[in-house]
Amino acid sequence: MTYVKKCPECGSINLFFNREKGEIICKDCGLVIEDKMVDFTQEWREFDSEDGERKRRTGAPMTYTQFDQGMGTDVGRKSELYGLGSKDRSKFFRLRKWQYRISTAIERNLKLALAEMKRVASYLKLPKSVEEESARIYTLAVQKGLVRGRSMESVVAGALYAACRRHEVPRTLDELSEASGIEKKEIGRTYRFVTRELGITILPSNPADYIARFASSLKLSADTQTKAIEILDKAQRAELTSGRGPTGIAAASLYVSALVHGEKRTQREVADVAGVTEVTIRNRYKELLEKLDLEKDIKKVKKRKKK
Repeated sequence: MTYVKKCPECGSINLFFNREKGEIICKDCGLVIEDKMVDFTQEWREFDSEDGERKRRTGAPMTYTQFDQGMGTDVGRKSELYGLGSKDRSKFFRLRKWQYRISTAIERNLKLALAEMKRVASYLKLPKSVEEESARIYTLAVQKGLVRGRSMESVVAGALYAACRRHEVPRTLDELSEASGIEKKEIGRTYRFVTRELGITILPSNPADYIARFASSLKLSADTQTKAIEILDKAQRAELTSGRGPTGIAAASLYVSALVHGEKRTQREVADVAGVTEVTIRNRYKELLEKLDLEKDIKKVKKRKKK
């Protein structure tokens, strides 16, 4: 709508726009300068959820977690079709069969893969944002033909791991391997291949993201978690984290912090929670003690216990 700057009758600029009637009125002489009826009111009202669903003309938002992005339609459900007469039932079953036959290979692949992805995401308790991102990555991989020659499950696991890394949701390859039933090496190989081919840039994992999960599993206090993050910050400044696995250095810092706070946990317990070996914990632990001079703090705790 173009607004008039002054009244053509009296030349006044004291104009008023009546939003309800869509009129521009001169306040001095009362002339209706423009009359464009624009209805800004609500078209209809809803008094309950059923009333709203019946009158609403928009559907659910588009989502990659469905093979047709939520835009397709189904020819009835099996439970509904069995309630029809024999003639109508056979007709609709035939339509369902043809609907499946005319679907493309990509659609059939997505239907199976996204169901598997939903299962693995549910097992790992991943947020919806990660599931949506992983479904988008997998869809792009299928469209580019990256799934050909690889098992569907390994590409699903690789897409989920990539989405976890992008959203900074700490999940290890061991956890994905357990949830999907695919070997850890295969998931890592597929993850690197898919991200490279799709041009997805992923920053290195931050070891601090794993502290809360590991501490919760080991039943450590909040003070121990805070101290572990402080140790990690010092280790990053001393460049002890570069070239080392984030889970190993996070577990080692948590192990040192637990010793400092008198909450002793064995290296075996920490290694099992982090999904690394005891040798890794021991090596990272020695590095932290030597480079960050943390032996003094541990000795103080031991002296207190003796007293």
